[in-house]
Amino acid sequence: MDAEFVNLTPENLADEHLCCIIRTKKPHPGVEAKRQWLADRLKEGHVFRKLQAKATVFIEYAPLESAWVPVVGDNYLYLYCLWVTGSPKGSGYGKSLMEYCLADAKKQGKSGVCMLGAKKQKSWLSDQSFAKKYGFEVVDTTESGYELLALSFDGTVPQFAPNAKRERIESEELTIYYDLQCPYIHQYIEKIRQYCEENDVPASLVLVDTLQKAKELPCAFNNWAVFYKGEFRTVNMLGVPQIEKLLAK
Repeated sequence: MDAEFVNLTPENLADEHLCCIIRTKKPHPGVEAKRQWLADRLKEGHVFRKLQAKATVFIEYAPLESAWVPVVGDNYLYLYCLWVTGSPKGSGYGKSLMEYCLADAKKQGKSGVCMLGAKKQKSWLSDQSFAKKYGFEVVDTTESGYELLALSFDGTVPQFAPNAKRERIESEELTIYYDLQCPYIHQYIEKIRQYCEENDVPASLVLVDTLQKAKELPCAFNNWAVFYKGEFRTVNMLGVPQIEKLLAK
């Protein structure tokens, strides 16, 4: 099955599709933003492995030290995304991708692999029940119900950075922290920006554009995080209807 997969490299990055939003002709701003983000990350050991087909079947992970998340630990890999959607589901691709990641971690002499989860499965997060079948366990939690899952090879465990457990900011206005890792982020953030401008909604849309900013965030983060009235609300990407519902609370 390995022959069916390809890893993105600086050499093939411009020519390979990025799974989530597949375009054959017209450039998509979210895809191009992700492509540029990946261009900078691949040299840091970031891995994007995908099925060689026009499908959403891929895994994305990086050394924890260079992963854009407020999680700390020694010698771990951080698993951002593992997705198999549509007709490829049930074909064993998820198993193959997870086993590739775990084998890669062991080959590199890593202490384990970790990922973001929650007490109740959240949209935009990889399937934690699937991960737990491989031995991932909850090793840290936040008051808002997010969990850090880890599969440890040597008994050591990572943890949320202390700042990630703060889950409060001084500003009362709608505040969204985001990076450009997910191709969907561009369209979501632009629609929210337009809605807030047209409806005079005070908002801060904060681009997380460095590793340091990501590590210092005051909440759990995978590539997106929402605050309102000073409180952390979700890592789910929210559209305008969900934003309207949040603002009505």
